[in-house]
Amino acid sequence: MSYNHLRNEKSPYLLQHAQNPVDWYPWGDEAFARALLEEKPIFLSIGYSTCHWCHVMEHESFEDEHVAHLLNETFVNIKVDREERPDIDNIYMTVCQMMTQSGGWPLTIMMTPEKKPFFAATYIPKESIYGRIGLLELIPQVKAIWASRRDEVMNAAEEITRGLQEIHPQSAEKKLGQETLKKAYEIFARIFDREYGGFGNAPKFPSPHNLYFILRYWKRTGNKQALKMVEETLQNMRRGGIYDQIGFGFHRYSTDVKWLVPHFEKMLYDQALMAIACIEVYQVTGKTEYEKTAREIFTYVLRDMTDEAGGFYCAEDADSEGMEGKFYLWTEEEIRIVLKKDEADLFLSVFHHSDDALLHGMREMPAGHFIPHLNKINVDETDDAQKEIDQKLEKIREKLFAIREKRIHPHKDDKILTDWNGMMIAALAKGAQVFDEPAYAREASRAIGFILKRMRTSDGRLLHRFRDGLASIPATVDDYAFIIWGLLELYEATFEAQYLDYALELNCQLLTHFWDEKENGLFFTADDAEELLIRQKEIHDGAIPSGNSVCLHNFLRLARITADASLENKAALIINTFSGRVDQMPNAFTQFLVAFDFALGPANEVIIAGDIDKKDTKEMLKALRKNFVPNKIVIFRPEGSSQPEIEKIVPYIKSYQSVGSRATAYVCSNFTCQLPTNSPEQMIALLDAKKSMG
Repeated sequence: MSYNHLRNEKSPYLLQHAQNPVDWYPWGDEAFARALLEEKPIFLSIGYSTCHWCHVMEHESFEDEHVAHLLNETFVNIKVDREERPDIDNIYMTVCQMMTQSGGWPLTIMMTPEKKPFFAATYIPKESIYGRIGLLELIPQVKAIWASRRDEVMNAAEEITRGLQEIHPQSAEKKLGQETLKKAYEIFARIFDREYGGFGNAPKFPSPHNLYFILRYWKRTGNKQALKMVEETLQNMRRGGIYDQIGFGFHRYSTDVKWLVPHFEKMLYDQALMAIACIEVYQVTGKTEYEKTAREIFTYVLRDMTDEAGGFYCAEDADSEGMEGKFYLWTEEEIRIVLKKDEADLFLSVFHHSDDALLHGMREMPAGHFIPHLNKINVDETDDAQKEIDQKLEKIREKLFAIREKRIHPHKDDKILTDWNGMMIAALAKGAQVFDEPAYAREASRAIGFILKRMRTSDGRLLHRFRDGLASIPATVDDYAFIIWGLLELYEATFEAQYLDYALELNCQLLTHFWDEKENGLFFTADDAEELLIRQKEIHDGAIPSGNSVCLHNFLRLARITADASLENKAALIINTFSGRVDQMPNAFTQFLVAFDFALGPANEVIIAGDIDKKDTKEMLKALRKNFVPNKIVIFRPEGSSQPEIEKIVPYIKSYQSVGSRATAYVCSNFTCQLPTNSPEQMIALLDAKKSMG
């Protein structure tokens, strides 16, 4: 059994390619030195372990001896896991979008030994088909051009690199305000799918940060249509095939407008961000179906995606046994064999529908198979007949889950990534608060403990990836942004001051190594990271929110907690720096707008003084947490301690004492403070944002 240069890597994606006949190298000095020495171009292939078309391209081409021979003869070949090296992926994906007006994975780049690209594509077939050139034809052409017209190739690469460096010029500042929020909302209202929820046409992605923004717009304006858009989107997703009705959790995206046929991979970040959306809509509506969905997501993650040491794994593949989605599909015959007749009749009447004809459009879909999905969701918890049906369906689901567990499972990418873990920690901590569920806080605490203990350098800086006992790869701005978010939520879930202390420590590192002192904003990579073609600043909120957007929100929260005006100023600088781009297309920057909504105000500061173990304090906190008051910070001052830890971090809190030996809330809104209250109801009245806005 022969291996290439990937055999000692930690990434599951790179290890999947370690036995390819292609002489793959990991990204590093050795590969580039060889390219310079042999005067060969670089063939850069970027993907990730749960990417369906990455698997297709591997089996079709990279395992093929003929293709491998051509690649090895013509190029020095480099494989990159986009989840390990988002800094590299971001740059070359921008190149692909610039050159081809499209992008995706697998990402294929041909470039000079100096890392300057001259060709970009996504999936390339082995042989030319349907007007798409194949590798067997393309590689010899590139070889001939490199040999005879190299100067033209090098000039083209220089021109592409210059274009890359100029692609995001500093935009003129624009004054953002409530009109910006209205403009973004109106775009979403125009593209809202009134029949099936979601926005635009297929494929449809979850993009929960869009829902966060629209919820806040509802909170600010009272616009009922805004809330309806969020609810209809969540309900349609929850009952569709994009949601795993048997084992829980959301698949990556829907290939159709009905949310029926998903791309079956499951990503950790989707679980975290969707759980937060469900938690927030539960706060708004009180409908238990949203709580149920969030809890099911957590059940899936804690059952299937959690390392025994506490961190959370990346993803589960779409494919098993060589076919996308096979693990998740059923036939009516199979259902009738494994269930009793009355159970089978009930299950099929609820989860199997005539619109399953859509499935025939799926690649390699075997005849007769279906994806369990619902036509409606019960949101009426008072309906006793429906409760009885739901109990029966839950027993049936448990039976089917046990049967499905015996199938061959999709591949699991067991990397632990700091940024994605930060999102999951934030989600669990929010769940702990809103659902009064200490178990979620314990799991979040375990995960943050793992990150802080196992995924930092000797001088305390974060690392990006952990796998197989080894942490490596310098952290990006996303790692810091999402871990600080998680720490802030975990502080509010537990009121353990250490989490706030860690958040401030990491925020200090972030500003030291990522802040752009000349033009403001945060770079994606640190000042001492590997030098790539450009040092990017990301602001677009794509599949996950951008680091700058999340940091903007973090800075505002930390500024209000600590009364640190310098962080408030940094937040203002981020807003001004990206205001021109946000003004042009505000719906592409929804996490940014979530933070801007906080900055625009009114925002609230709540300090509660009391005994955390007493009933009156618990009732005060429960009232605070069950309501949707997004633009607030909460600090807890424990009674009965001569110098609680929180006073070392937030010295001004010393003067906040409980009144009448009862839990007491101090509420400030829009830079004005009210008299303290012992009443949870009065506290909530003071926090009524719409009242404050007039």
